[in-house]
Order: sequence, then structure tokens, then C-alpha cells
Amino acid sequence: MEWKVRAIRGATTADSNTKEAIREAVTELLDELSARNQLDPNEIISAIFTTTPDLDAIFPAAIARERPEWDQVALLDVQHMYVPGSLERCIRFLIQINMPASQTQIHHPYLRQAKNLRPDWDLAQISIRSSSGV
Repeated sequence: MEWKVRAIRGATTADSNTKEAIREAVTELLDELSARNQLDPNEIISAIFTTTPDLDAIFPAAIARERPEWDQVALLDVQHMYVPGSLERCIRFLIQINMPASQTQIHHPYLRQAKNLRPDWDLAQISIRSSSGV
């Protein structure tokens, strides 16, 4: 299969606005991302992390940068736009990566309360895994 630049999205929520809670949520999210997509950090082009305005205790990119081989990845933190009634304490990412997997083979992790943001992707991913025998 031909290598292409792909985008992977994902999101989670933190239990509170503390360094520990944000670190736990980001670590869990990136662990899920790596486990489901067999990522090589050297193939990551860049990653953008967003947080809702109620999370400001620590930068998610600082947590990602502590991971093995993520110290050379271009990382950026931005504040997510506030929309009344939207999910609180939410952390999202958009990662650009070179990989041979097709777009339909990519697992986009949505954890905790963020599972409700893209239930259509969760169902599609379950379907793909079932049909491929995974």
C-alpha cells in the first residue's frame, strides 16, 4: 500500500481541571491512539491539541512531549471555541501522520464523555474490525 499523509482525530474528557486529571486523560487517549493504530512517532508530522476553556492547568502537548520519541514532533495547543451547552473539560487532537493505512483502517479514539461526539465513527470502527476478523 502506498504511504500517504493521514489525519487522525480523537477526544476525551478530564475529570477536573488539575494537572493530574488532565495528564491521566491525555495519557489514556494517546495510549489508545498508539495501541489501535500501531503508530511510529517518527512518522507523525504534527499534532494539534485543543481544550475547552475550563481546562488550563497544563498543556496537553507538554504531556505528549514526554512520551518516547514524541519530543521532536511539532505540537501545538489551542483553546477550543466555546459553544453554550457543549461538552465540558474536553481535550481533542488532530494528528497528521505519514502511514500506509487507508483512511478506513484508522481508529479515531473517542473516550470517556467524548464518546458521544462521534458515535457514528465508533459504530463504523466496530463494523470494520468485525468484517476484518479483528
